[in-house]
Amino acid sequence: MLADVPYNKITGAVIESAIDVHRQIGPGLLESSYLPCLHYELSQRGLKFECQRSVPIVYKDIILAAAYRIDLLVENEIVVEVKAVERLLSVHDAQLLTYLRLVNAPAGLLINFNVPKLLDGVKRIMNSKYRTAEP
Repeated sequence: MLADVPYNKITGAVIESAIDVHRQIGPGLLESSYLPCLHYELSQRGLKFECQRSVPIVYKDIILAAAYRIDLLVENEIVVEVKAVERLLSVHDAQLLTYLRLVNAPAGLLINFNVPKLLDGVKRIMNSKYRTAEP
């Protein structure tokens, strides 16, 4: 069994939600236009999520409180970063991977709404440093 299979159901539901949003309002808007619509779709599917979750940065023995905010944390497992850019860049991948590691989430989605076909703007990234909770 592949390591990412347990997250297929959640990531699939998030992608379906994003597709519905994209079909309704299309590309070309700001990220801030897509987020509330995506929140609505996730709620309609019964998914639990946190918006704009604060992510502290820990450097050696200091904590930089609320240094960053992630767009969405779905079911306390999937980090979702919403973009509305011309194209996804490697820096976007790096940003998501950093967020995955900071919140110790197993998987994440980059969703770029500024594309003609939404699936062309979706990228899933797995956290190879994910640590499961000790029993």
